[in-house]
Amino acid sequence: MIKRQLHQELTNLLFKGKAILIFGARQVGKTVLIKKTIKDKSYLWLNGDEPDIQVLLENMTSDRLKTIIGKHNILIIDEAQMIHNIGLLIKRMVDNFPEIQVIASGSSAFELVDKTKESMVGRKEKLQLYPLTFSEMVTHTNFIEESRLMPHRLIYGYYPEVVSNPGKEEKILNDLVEAFLYKDILNLEGIKKSATLQRLVQMLAFRIGSEINYSSLGNDLGINRLTVEKYIDILEKNFIIFSLNAFSRNLDNELKKGRKVYFWDLGLRNRIIKNFKPIEFRDDVGALWENFIISERKKKLAFNNNFSDTYFWRNTQQAEIDYLEIKNQDINAYEIKYNPNKKVTFTKSFTNKYLPKTTQVIHNQNYWEFLL
Repeated sequence: MIKRQLHQELTNLLFKGKAILIFGARQVGKTVLIKKTIKDKSYLWLNGDEPDIQVLLENMTSDRLKTIIGKHNILIIDEAQMIHNIGLLIKRMVDNFPEIQVIASGSSAFELVDKTKESMVGRKEKLQLYPLTFSEMVTHTNFIEESRLMPHRLIYGYYPEVVSNPGKEEKILNDLVEAFLYKDILNLEGIKKSATLQRLVQMLAFRIGSEINYSSLGNDLGINRLTVEKYIDILEKNFIIFSLNAFSRNLDNELKKGRKVYFWDLGLRNRIIKNFKPIEFRDDVGALWENFIISERKKKLAFNNNFSDTYFWRNTQQAEIDYLEIKNQDINAYEIKYNPNKKVTFTKSFTNKYLPKTTQVIHNQNYWEFLL
């Protein structure tokens, strides 16, 4: 079994008087992580995907729930975003039965966070689980083996089931998209135009690493700009994509409102565009590499509780920096290029104005220093 970086952190949070909320896309391993952590403990497991559990828990009093839990001292509510008023239920449990550890997992952050942020202040700890990481796989096997598999990972990604079943990657990714990708979004948000949402996801998948324009996307899809913005926000809160905003300190020639979108998993992205061609036969290697490096770096920052702000930078003359990390006003600037022999010059229009602490090119011969 592949050891997850969150395992020890989850273990350390048990029985500290707070509910533990674990977020992450479907099939990234939340259930496996929880079961491994509590395997020797007494627990009750409720699955929020099951209709009878949804009915059972809706508007349930804490006393009745305590009766159902019985002598168990851990309550797990899996896919908790499917439960109506889940935040209120968790709040009651924490307030009235602090000796019972509540663990709620969800594949949609907005249902567990946005609706409960007022009532659960000081009562929760939040963890986010991603698909497997380069670092986790190096620990599981070794650096040499994982480095050799890098071209494969750029195509098929890091979903646990994909990694654990070589030769079946395309079928697993196809099943994942067909069965789970849009499930929570359509159910919980009541989105009627599922075909429009799917077209938007495909358009974003083709444009990883490129600046996106809400109005242009809306025109192509036949919907308004605000709807595009809403859909992209929902996709982010379902852990399918994430975005980088343009960095600016209001200089006249800087891009101030730009945004780039990336996918948390490249296997998912490549299935969406239906392209599993090997690296040698692709024309999007640069975009794949940029997506991989930035997503893996952001996972590393999250696991290390490094709260750096992340951006890209571009000016009106189209000079660009791929990726910035800013912490305590220190700016670290990175260019991301797959080919180590490609000549890269950091534009003086950026370096002279911002005096970055670091300027570094991340390529396929040094990336491990950035990700481990």
